[in-house]
Amino acid sequence: MTMAAAMDKPIAARPGTPHIARIDIFSDFVSAEPVWRQFETSAHLATPYQRFDFLVAWQKHAGKAEGVQPFIVVAYDAEQQPLLLLPLVIGRENGMRVASFPGGKHVTFNMPLWRRDFAESATRDNINALLKGIQASSDRIDILALLQQPQTWHGVANPLALLPHQRSANECPVLIMAPDAAPTDRVSNSMRKRLKTKEAKYKSLPGYGYMHATTPGEIARVLDMFFAVKPLRMAEQGLPDVFAEPGIEAFLREACTTPRTGGYAIDIHALACDEEVIAMYAGVADELRFSMMFNTYTMSANAKYSPGLILMRSIVDYYAERGISSLDLGIGEGDYKRMFCKDDEIIFDSYIPLTTRGRLGALGLSSVAHAKRMVKQSPALLQMAQKLRSAFQR
Repeated sequence: MTMAAAMDKPIAARPGTPHIARIDIFSDFVSAEPVWRQFETSAHLATPYQRFDFLVAWQKHAGKAEGVQPFIVVAYDAEQQPLLLLPLVIGRENGMRVASFPGGKHVTFNMPLWRRDFAESATRDNINALLKGIQASSDRIDILALLQQPQTWHGVANPLALLPHQRSANECPVLIMAPDAAPTDRVSNSMRKRLKTKEAKYKSLPGYGYMHATTPGEIARVLDMFFAVKPLRMAEQGLPDVFAEPGIEAFLREACTTPRTGGYAIDIHALACDEEVIAMYAGVADELRFSMMFNTYTMSANAKYSPGLILMRSIVDYYAERGISSLDLGIGEGDYKRMFCKDDEIIFDSYIPLTTRGRLGALGLSSVAHAKRMVKQSPALLQMAQKLRSAFQR
């Protein structure tokens, strides 16, 4: 189902500069699919987390379970050619209707899908026209909560950074891989030697090796191991199991088996032997970036030789050899992340009120997020928060 949002006369632009002339709102993924697919080409700018197949699987299982409703915004130029697609879902928070990116906790980066020339030239007036079109829709949205947006993507500034914004609570460690660089520039020679010594312990295991899961059987085997082991690993850390939330397992299993050119909506990598899957990582990839989503490693004695680090080294080399220029391990800190990722991807949040009552709500959400960032940036406050969390979970 689609509806057009009424707009006044388009904002004037410099000759040759695209501008928004019309906005359509789609209230379901299927209706938006034809135009969405148009944005999944090299002439467009998007992260792999906003691919149609990835998000339709999330909405079908997890979004439906959460009770959120699709709200997909498409902006067109004067020639009726699509300029951007902003995938959103509407839910209720403290009595207000809040529109946010779909995918929840399982997405590292959120961004509209852009026609590249429009992304490169968009102005604040263009973004204001987008907001005005959203306000004109029949869905009365109080707040746009646009979280975990990259400041740039593949060298192009994110136009939504023109809106008021703040740093996200977490950073995202990233590894930049220069083309044709030596393997030791990606992973140091000393670390390679240490991991080679550790990996030698596995060489005697029948059937041992690294694999990029490419068959339904391989994918099912790795995911079966993940869903059996991950709850145990999270319990060890005193963390809630976000993978046990309604619809999440079905979402991940569907996305991991939905093909795309060169892989799947979610790609799986693993170390395995005949007896078991020893370690696994899963993430999304495009032509320039691999972004890790989830991982775990065995509970058996095979865990003691750092299989996660060995697998990570193999993944780095796998993607570097295929022209990938950057790799991230998801938001949040972790000692193992800093072994590989020396830089940080800057990500930001925007809380945009669209109604009078949304102003106070946006201020509240922004303040809570700012407080979370302060806690995570202070070791003392973070330690206190972790102790409180552990106490409440007993």
